[in-house]
Amino acid sequence: MWTDGACKGNPGVGGWGVWMRSGTHERELFGGEEDTTNNRMELTAVIEGLRALKRPCTVQLNIDSQYVMKGMTSWLAGWKRNGWRTADKKPVKNAELWQALDTEVARHTITWQWVKGHAGDVGNERADELANRGVDQVRERRG
Repeated sequence: MWTDGACKGNPGVGGWGVWMRSGTHERELFGGEEDTTNNRMELTAVIEGLRALKRPCTVQLNIDSQYVMKGMTSWLAGWKRNGWRTADKKPVKNAELWQALDTEVARHTITWQWVKGHAGDVGNERADELANRGVDQVRERRG
């Protein structure tokens, strides 16, 4: 699974994209929001990708977001221990999305793989295209 988020302005119109591949099967997902941030779209992409899996799966999750990667591998345990507060006692930004992601992650066996964005990784490029389709979809809806 490859995921990506996009935002035109930050905050601004945003989109998220997911490309899944298992053997010869492929699936594309995308969507967007009117007023959001890049970080929210990166999180939403992972959440929506994992939600789309109908049963517990083993997933190699390829992401180009250091924010999501560090959140899941370094920060999450502390946030949960501290009642969704950061080390300096401030509320965690996007806490509802982190909580939703934590719930989805618990259903699956995930290997987190960071990939450099816009560097030729076929899956990352595809997820980026889907995220931008999400942005276009929002723009088309508002006319």
